Amino acid sequence: MTRWRPPAPRSTAIITRGGFEKLKAELDHLWHTLRPEVVKALAAAAAEGDRSENAEYTYRKKQLGEIDRRVRYLSKRIPSLKVAEGAPVDQQTVFFGAVIELENVESGETARYRIVGPDETDAKRGWISVDSPMARAVLKKKVDDEFEAELPGGRTRFAVIAVEYLAA
Repeated sequence: MTRWRPPAPRSTAIITRGGFEKLKAELDHLWHTLRPEVVKALAAAAAEGDRSENAEYTYRKKQLGEIDRRVRYLSKRIPSLKVAEGAPVDQQTVFFGAVIELENVESGETARYRIVGPDETDAKRGWISVDSPMARAVLKKKVDDEFEAELPGGRTRFAVIAVEYLAA
């Protein structure tokens, strides 16, 4: 008997030009460079004989499965993505691709984020998904606007200090 799980929410199919090129480069690297190397190593491991006790063979089979899974995902995802080109006319309003500086109204701390697609989020760089609670709350706000976001630590109030758009 299987456990029923609700379908995962679909992520927004929007991406920056840089993120799109990075995904295409990853697919190209996996398919044309990494996969052939793993297939060659797998064939060499299989030629050694008894596969039931061959750790190299088992490892390479698993590695090939992971590569194929990622290639399949990227092959389906890349054609469905819409690349957001250029900056909006109103550059004082927060839209996709904006680099924003926010101030926590209660603590006075400031943070800098860039709103990007779900396929290119990077917490270390401050790149947050357009689907995140913070991004959803700040979209369409202008400089000096205040808003509340439902974060894991609870409801928090922020003020928009700056909005900028990076050149493509």
